[in-house]
Amino acid sequence: MMELFQLETFLAVAEEKSFSRAAARMHRTQSAVSQTISKLEDELGERLFDRSSRDGSLTDAGQVLQKYAKELLNVREEARDSLKELRMLHQGKLVIAANEFTARYLLPVLHMYHRMHPMIRIQVMRTLAREVPAQVLNHDVEFGVVSFRTDDTELTSHMLYRDELALIVYPRHPLAKTKTVGIKDLGAESFIAHSVLSPYREKVIQAFKKHHTPLHMNVELPTIEDIKHFVRMENGVALVPLIAVEHEIASGELVHVPVAELAMERKLRLVYRTGTVLSHAGQAFLKTCRAVSQAPGSRYLMLSER
Repeated sequence: MMELFQLETFLAVAEEKSFSRAAARMHRTQSAVSQTISKLEDELGERLFDRSSRDGSLTDAGQVLQKYAKELLNVREEARDSLKELRMLHQGKLVIAANEFTARYLLPVLHMYHRMHPMIRIQVMRTLAREVPAQVLNHDVEFGVVSFRTDDTELTSHMLYRDELALIVYPRHPLAKTKTVGIKDLGAESFIAHSVLSPYREKVIQAFKKHHTPLHMNVELPTIEDIKHFVRMENGVALVPLIAVEHEIASGELVHVPVAELAMERKLRLVYRTGTVLSHAGQAFLKTCRAVSQAPGSRYLMLSER
């Protein structure tokens, strides 16, 4: 089987038109160069140089090999250059699986990452939350973002963000002027719910049952944005992650009313395959997550859970 060093030696002899000059160029003995060429000729079953000529002319077989040898060595150099580009983060791709909402938590991290590594292609794939771990394990994506704890030992998990569920109402709603309410005060309210099932939805249902309070989910919508907009249109109230409504609360478009019995913490987790060798882009992403978490006043975390 031909090896690249044999082709390098062959090209050196062909370009220098001399075994001795090729040996000097490659810092090898003339005998070693001659042996390498002889072995290559034996493997190919062809003579590559016309030994009767003084200038080491190539045979027809040698001319054919010269063309392919140059191409192969050029490919090797291109591969080296591409790997160097990856190491320097001048190219590469970061692929993350997240559902429609959890992708929102990533935006500040991705903002910093993109500023630091603008040549890296970023792709966040919209995925149902329950399917994210499988996509990571199947090598479809490098990272996944979930709001539940996975017990799969094949996944490494880091807590990335700690959020909470927030009851939101429109400004003219009777509850908007109250500092806090109890869960029993919500028995007559019409809730705008998310149509995608989640562990937090079940926790809310169980909380209402525990306190013997009816829960009226008269409308279900597919996205958090739809829910916020429908509440602003004065169609009811909703329970959504606080990060999703910070802007609307600050601008007065929506009002956050604390409910002690519904104080539920939402933990966002970053997962990836245990023991995997992360891409250069992936390693840089973890560094960015840590940098964001260490910024003064940051609500981001980077706490290892497993």
